[in-house]
Amino acid sequence: MKLLLFTALIGLAPLASGAEKDWVKMYNGRDLSGWQTSGNWLPQKDGTLLIKPRPGEKGWQRYGDYLWSNKKYKNFVLHVEYKYPPGGNSGIFFRVGDLENPVQTGIEAQILDSTKKKGKVGPHDHGGIIRTVGASKNMSKSPGEWNTMVVRCKSYHLQVELNGEKIVDILLDKSPMKDRPLEGYIGLQDHGEPNNLYFRNIKLKKI
Repeated sequence: MKLLLFTALIGLAPLASGAEKDWVKMYNGRDLSGWQTSGNWLPQKDGTLLIKPRPGEKGWQRYGDYLWSNKKYKNFVLHVEYKYPPGGNSGIFFRVGDLENPVQTGIEAQILDSTKKKGKVGPHDHGGIIRTVGASKNMSKSPGEWNTMVVRCKSYHLQVELNGEKIVDILLDKSPMKDRPLEGYIGLQDHGEPNNLYFRNIKLKKI
């Protein structure tokens, strides 16, 4: 009985657990060191990061304007906090093999103001894995409030936690993402006007 209880408690442990020393800050709160982009990503005085598309920058197929890590990552836990405006849209990309074609060579966890969504959420709603699986429940916070997403990748096992709730737990090799590389770049999406979103506490732990 004790062993079963211990196993159950382990299963409920947050994806982002672990000593703070094990984490590496991917955004230093001051500048874009460690990142590459042609987009209008603006470090703020309070340590947050604002994506503010320039006038005329519309649509999501401007891949160079996304914010991309300089390094590739394989097995990791990624912690990202963000807040969106009403109707705000972005995404967290990971294991992207080709920065010129991230949609076909990587995986995206959707960031979207889904607070008004009725019923079951799908792959293109907040927390879903695009073209793969929707979140198990709608954990979206209201526009202007901070959300926390934690993405855990270990080999083919992908888990996503949103605002303290595990919402995705899948094996990628049994999904439409089975052909994606197991190592690649991490990125944040610039979805174009009028999507002004703030990010903070972007950190990663290798596993």
